[in-house]
Amino acid sequence: MKPIEMEAVQQHLERFIDKEVYVHLETTNGAYASHVNSEAYNVGAYIRNAKVKFSQARIVGDGKSYRAGLKMEFGWIYAEGLSDWTIHGDNQLLLAGHDREGRLMVSLELSEAPFRY
Repeated sequence: MKPIEMEAVQQHLERFIDKEVYVHLETTNGAYASHVNSEAYNVGAYIRNAKVKFSQARIVGDGKSYRAGLKMEFGWIYAEGLSDWTIHGDNQLLLAGHDREGRLMVSLELSEAPFRY
């Protein structure tokens, strides 16, 4: 993965507009929180292979942390805290955010084909 380049990522996001695509969205602090602080809460959200169609896609940020949003007919999907990106195989866009120690905190993936388990 490499640091997010807003213009390049924006172009890749726009390639998925008005198509039925598969989304993987995940947020977690996993065991990190309770491992470091026994009083901390573990939180996370996970959705994989949700089929969606969106009419707008946008990435914004300050050069360190980014937010990507997808506007659907009846709402939004967004991921915040993104820092890195890559393209996998068959044009699968992966956006991710990592903490200072390199651990995954958030990911957003888009693909025209279902993700493998």
